[in-house]
Amino acid sequence: MNKNVFIFILIFFSGFVHAKSIDLLSPKGDLKIEIEVGEQIFYSIFLQDQPVLLKNRLQLELEDEVLGFNSTLIGTKKDQVSEVFKPVTPLKFSSIQNHYNVVRLNFKEGFSVEFRAYDGGFAYRFITSKRYRIKVLSEDVQINLASTAMAHLQQTETFKTSYEYAYTHLSSKEFSEETTMSTLPVLLETDNDITILISESDLRDYPAMFLKGNAKDTFQGVFPKEPLEVEPDGDRSQKILKEADYIALTDGSRNFPWRYFLISLEEEDILTNTMTAKLAGKPLIENTSWLKPGQASWEWWNGASPYDVDFVAGYNEETYRYFIDFASEFGIPYIIMDEGWAKTTTDPYTPNPDIDLFALIKYGKEKNVDIVLWLTWLTVENNMQLFEKFHDWGIAGVKIDFMDRSDQWMVNFYERVAKKAAENEIFVDFHGAFKPAGLEYLYPNIFSYEGVLGMEQMERATPENSIYLPFIRNAVGGMDYTPGAMLSMQPEFYYSRRPNSASIGTRSYQMALFVIFESALQMLADNPTNYYKNRDCTEFITSVPTTWDETVVLDAEIGKNVIVAKRKGNSWFIGGMNGTNEDIQLDLELDFLPKNKSFEMVSFEDGINAGRQAMDYKKIQTEIDSNTKYKIRMVRNGGWAAVINELDK
Repeated sequence: MNKNVFIFILIFFSGFVHAKSIDLLSPKGDLKIEIEVGEQIFYSIFLQDQPVLLKNRLQLELEDEVLGFNSTLIGTKKDQVSEVFKPVTPLKFSSIQNHYNVVRLNFKEGFSVEFRAYDGGFAYRFITSKRYRIKVLSEDVQINLASTAMAHLQQTETFKTSYEYAYTHLSSKEFSEETTMSTLPVLLETDNDITILISESDLRDYPAMFLKGNAKDTFQGVFPKEPLEVEPDGDRSQKILKEADYIALTDGSRNFPWRYFLISLEEEDILTNTMTAKLAGKPLIENTSWLKPGQASWEWWNGASPYDVDFVAGYNEETYRYFIDFASEFGIPYIIMDEGWAKTTTDPYTPNPDIDLFALIKYGKEKNVDIVLWLTWLTVENNMQLFEKFHDWGIAGVKIDFMDRSDQWMVNFYERVAKKAAENEIFVDFHGAFKPAGLEYLYPNIFSYEGVLGMEQMERATPENSIYLPFIRNAVGGMDYTPGAMLSMQPEFYYSRRPNSASIGTRSYQMALFVIFESALQMLADNPTNYYKNRDCTEFITSVPTTWDETVVLDAEIGKNVIVAKRKGNSWFIGGMNGTNEDIQLDLELDFLPKNKSFEMVSFEDGINAGRQAMDYKKIQTEIDSNTKYKIRMVRNGGWAAVINELDK
C-alpha cells in the first residue's frame, strides 16, 4: 500500500473513531438535534425525520484560541425542564409554559455549548469560564439549509441601520457572496413546507447578529466590530473613525447570546411563539408595581396640528393641553412630547419657551395622563443624570431615538439606559432601534422598540410589506409601529403630507392593527380632532389592551393575511389584515369562546366601496356564541376588527 494513502486512512479513521455523536429530542419527539463533536462541532436538525438544517458548524474565535476547533469534550449533561413563568408585560400570554430538553457539552478548554430542544424550535449558546477578559474576534454561525427556501429578509448595506427597510424575498438558491446581509429576524419558507424563524435572545455585552446568504442555501452570521474612535455627526449621531479587529471585549466567564430557530409545519405557530421570552434572563427589577403599559397620544406624525380649535396649533402649551384633554377623555394614560418640546435637541433640561412643561405635567396628573419625553440617544449619553431629574419632574417615560447601531458599545448603551431609567421608575421606548433580543425581560421598563418600517414612513408603510410583520419583526417582541390613521387611502390614490398625514390601507385595517401588532406602549398617531370626528372608531381603538392573557390564531398565511383573537380578562378582541391585491372571504370559527354562553360582537368591517375609497367601513353589532361561524370579507389592503363581550341574561 502507498505510504501516503496509509497515512490518510489512518488519520481519517482516527478522527472518525474519536468523533462523538449526541442526540437531543424535543419533549414530544418531533424535533431532533444531532450533534457531532470531533475536530469541530457540527449540528443537524430534523423535524418529523425530515432534514431541516445539515452539518452546521459553530465556533467562537478568541484572540488566542478557537473554541470548537480541536477542543476536548470532557462530559455531557442532559436534563428536562418544565416550568411556568409570568412575564411582567405579557404581549401574548400572561402565563408561559417553558418546556424543553437540554444538553450541555463541557470542554476541557474552559467552555461549554448548551442546546435546548423545544416543541417547535431549538436554541444554542456558548458559555465560557475563563478567569480573564477575552477578545472575541468572530463567531462562526453557519446555517446550511437542507432544502431551498424563500427567504424574507430586511436587507441592509451597512451595520449602521435603523431596521426600517422593506422586506425583500429571495430564493436561497440565489445566495452568493454578492447577497446583501440582513438584520434579524429572518423568516424562511422551505420547499417542503417547513417555516423557520431565526433570531437571538439574551443579547448582552455583545454585538447584535446579522445574517448573510453567502452561497446556495447557506447563511453565515456576521457582526459589527467594536468602535474605537468616534466623532460627532450632527446633534444625534456619531461617525465611527476607527474599528477594532474584534467584535467584543468581554468577561471571560459568561453566557453568550442564544441563537434560536423556530421550526414548524404550521405558519400560525410563529404568531404564538414566545421564544425570546423563554430564553431571556429573569427580571432584574424587583419592584415592578409602577410599570403601567398602555396607549399614548402622539403629536409628531400629525404635526401637532389639531383643528376646529380656538388656539394656534403647534408645539406649544395650548396644543399639548388639548392632547392631554383628549387622552383623559378616552382613558389614554400617556401623551408623547416628541422633538420640539425642548429648546434644543442637545439640552434636556431647558423646555421650549412656548411651553410651561411643569404646568403641563401638573395638568396631566390632575387628568390621570402622564408625559413621555423624546430625546436623542446622544443627548442621553451626555446627560445620564437626566433620569433623576425627570423623575423629580414627574415624567413617566422617555422615547430615545436614532441609535442606528448594533455594535457591542451600543448594545451596552441600551442596558445602561434601561438600568438607570428603572432606578428612577421611568419606562423606555427605544426608537431608531434594533429588534428586541431579551433585554426587555431583564428590564421590563423597556416598553417597546421601533426597529420596523412603521407608519411614520408614510407611503413606504404598505400593507404588502406590513403583512409580514406579525410573522417576522413582531414575532420576536414589542414593535412601535405607530398605528391609528383616520385618513385612509388605497395606494393608487395615496398622497400625504403633514399635517394631513394619511395611511395606506382601509380604516378597518388601521383599527385591526391595534389588536394584531404587539407593543406595551401603543401609539395613537393621528391628531385628536380626527379622533373626535370618528368617535366610534376611537372608542374601539382606545378599548384595545396593550397586554394580553391569551392569543389564538384564527387564520394565517405568510404574505397574504392574518386573523388573531386575543383575550384580556373576559373580553376578546379580533384583528384581521389583508396584504394582498385581492378581496378575500373567510369563515371565522368562534369555538375559542366559552361554551353555553351568549356574547355580543361589535365589529368594524370594510365597506362596500373600501376597495377604492379606503375610508369606507361599517359597524355591526351581532349576537354570537361558540358555535357561530361568522363570514368576513376583507378588501385588498383591508382589515376587520371586533370586540366580544358576554351578554347579561
